[in-house]
Amino acid sequence: MTETPEAPSPPERRSAVRSLLRLWPYVRPVRRTMIAGAAVTVVASCASLVIPLALKWIVDGPVAGKDPSGVWLGGALVLVLGVVEASLFALRRFLVARPLAQVEADMRADLYGHLQRLPVSFHDRWPSGQLLSRGTTDLMLLRIFLAFPLTFMLVNGVTILVGFVVLLVQQWMLGLVLLAPVVPLVILCTYFEERYSRAARTAQDQSGDLATVVEESVLGIRIIKGFGRHRGQERAFDALSGRLRGTELRKAHLLGMLWAVIMSLPELAIGAALVLGVLQVADGDLSAGTLVAFLSTALALRWPVESFGFLIAIANESATAADRYFEVMDVPVPADRTTTSASASTSATSATSATTVGGKSGAVPSPRPAGEGGGLRLEGVGFRYPDAPADAPPVLHGVDLHIRPGETMALVGTTGSGKTTLTALIPRLHEATSGRITLDGEDIAVMPRERLRELVSVAFEDPTLFSASVGENVLMGAGAGREADLARALEVAQAGFVHALPEGTRTQVGEQGLSLSGGQRQRLALARAVVGDPRFLILDDPLSALDVHTEALVEAALREVLAGTTALVVAHRPSTVLLADRVALLSGGRVTAVGTHHELLRTSREYASLMAGDEDRSAAADRTYARHEGGRR
Repeated sequence: MTETPEAPSPPERRSAVRSLLRLWPYVRPVRRTMIAGAAVTVVASCASLVIPLALKWIVDGPVAGKDPSGVWLGGALVLVLGVVEASLFALRRFLVARPLAQVEADMRADLYGHLQRLPVSFHDRWPSGQLLSRGTTDLMLLRIFLAFPLTFMLVNGVTILVGFVVLLVQQWMLGLVLLAPVVPLVILCTYFEERYSRAARTAQDQSGDLATVVEESVLGIRIIKGFGRHRGQERAFDALSGRLRGTELRKAHLLGMLWAVIMSLPELAIGAALVLGVLQVADGDLSAGTLVAFLSTALALRWPVESFGFLIAIANESATAADRYFEVMDVPVPADRTTTSASASTSATSATSATTVGGKSGAVPSPRPAGEGGGLRLEGVGFRYPDAPADAPPVLHGVDLHIRPGETMALVGTTGSGKTTLTALIPRLHEATSGRITLDGEDIAVMPRERLRELVSVAFEDPTLFSASVGENVLMGAGAGREADLARALEVAQAGFVHALPEGTRTQVGEQGLSLSGGQRQRLALARAVVGDPRFLILDDPLSALDVHTEALVEAALREVLAGTTALVVAHRPSTVLLADRVALLSGGRVTAVGTHHELLRTSREYASLMAGDEDRSAAADRTYARHEGGRR
């Protein structure tokens, strides 16, 4: 197994505060609720600082005066303060839980929507596990940060400030003793933040790599088992898991050192203040109640002080999670080129025509343009992959091709000649790097993608099905498809096998449709392509997984569909080529010959060589087709 490629390297890390501030657009709608939750928590935390003052009153008053009723009153007061504090903390959780869950949901929805709009070239570069971890683990971490660390960094800061004011008022000398560790703690936290941030980012990236390996292993389990490669996969997984484990241990080591110092320095200061306080009580300079209140306040401040290490750790992890999230969100979606008012008017007219052709409107369909400007035209089209070496030749260069309205063109070429790449340029799965492509005279580069993909329907050689029902997978190709459309498309694709499934067209096909055979998946993908009665149809060798008999039946039904659309069909077999009116030979990244099948057999040695290996199969398919046609008559 090759090592999972890493996502593009992030830019130089920004400050944690600046990274977290980018969450503001999502937090702004719930800011009032979060402020209310923080205010409630501040009141609850400050209520805990009143308890030491109640203890001082109890010790210096009822206890010193031997007044049992006063002790009971003081105890009741402490109990009430404790209940108020607990209730306010519970109220804070109630206030923020639902809004922050909505923030997470909104961010996840934005990320998913953005991924759908990004070009295929982006998904070619980014491992799926990295994107998955950004949409799950990272967003969960950001929600936890907004719900807990963000609030408590503010609350604990206010609590510490109020607490030290109380300490200094009670006994300023002992208060200064407790303030002594502040400077070294600030220095330590600054040093810790930088190192922990780097470790947190590394761990999150490694977690994404691990998710990619797991996903690939699950989807490719048949290959792994078929070749007996499970031990190799386990070793690869163990290697990545070991690296992640080492990074997590490094994080734990850093956090442990920080906690050790954060806990030790305040404890030493409290010990020193206790010794000095006892000496002052012995000398009569300080009352016992004041010392009890002072130490109780100092102990109440232990958690706010000690928790800062934990809060800073989560804040830094959250900052790296925010960086990872916005790395994807910052990738620009290619914009459609601006058009002139004339072309905009043409677009509006064509849009009406597009909806009527698909059977989605009651308007009268507009006629399809004829003549040289109509149909599908490629003019000087070139393409180079964005990550290709600078000295590498382009995949396509100077491709000129015209498919007339209602015509079916077969595209033939050797493996690697660029056929699939060319078909991906028409629905703009990739953007042509030179030249232009027009549909009925309109440049697709200035056409809104939504409308372009209403006009053009595609079926790929490698069919992809989703974890949904058969009907839902097929009707994906029609924005408002009905049962009649579904039945017609299944008939064209000779996919009658679906009626024998347990729940017919409502049967769930499972992830990637792996519960079906390759030929069944390919027929459903073909049905999806034709269900919307598209104006332009792009088929990338859609019959490669079919047996000879089924292929002939599909071709017979497909001829009727192709008669009413403009189609480009990538073909490897003579039987598929015979579906077309003309054939284009793609060689060396250019169209080198165009003509009928029989013309090219006579005039092009390369084409004849490509077709020679499949003549026997073609003859068998023709005989099956003839028998089928005879039976229909």
